[in-house]
Amino acid sequence: MVVRVVLEEGESKIMSIKEALDMAHQMDLDLVEISPNANPPVCKVIDYQKFLYSLKKKQKDIKSKTAKVSIKEIRLGPNTDDHDFNFKVKHAIGFLEDGNKVKVDVFFKGRSIMYKEQGEDMLMRFAKACEEVGKPDQMPKLEGKRMILILSPKK
Repeated sequence: MVVRVVLEEGESKIMSIKEALDMAHQMDLDLVEISPNANPPVCKVIDYQKFLYSLKKKQKDIKSKTAKVSIKEIRLGPNTDDHDFNFKVKHAIGFLEDGNKVKVDVFFKGRSIMYKEQGEDMLMRFAKACEEVGKPDQMPKLEGKRMILILSPKK
């Protein structure tokens, strides 16, 4: 059987598999099949361990460059005071400046669920207070006993 052998310098030759294996053995390198479906199949003479090492290193670099976004959560009540509200807004602004998303939720206990408008107003006030560094992903929505708003950092 005949294969096309590509050397490390980029030079290619067509030869039998036995000759290719002998040449790789003389060079203390490995014969690796690159393209089995080609006619004739393409093989490359390389140091396979070095190839695997560089491949892992490239994948690790790619993984380290991907953005890691975490979600920070802030909880409010429907009757949260102005001081507490401003304190939590400062925290949210810090989180957004660090590049994190912020999930703000108003938790309704017992019968306070009757005042959904208060919770929605509070979340809209929160979004307005953070509008310089973050923007809301969607309008506040009620899920069970909590109303949720998610803020993303502005780029």
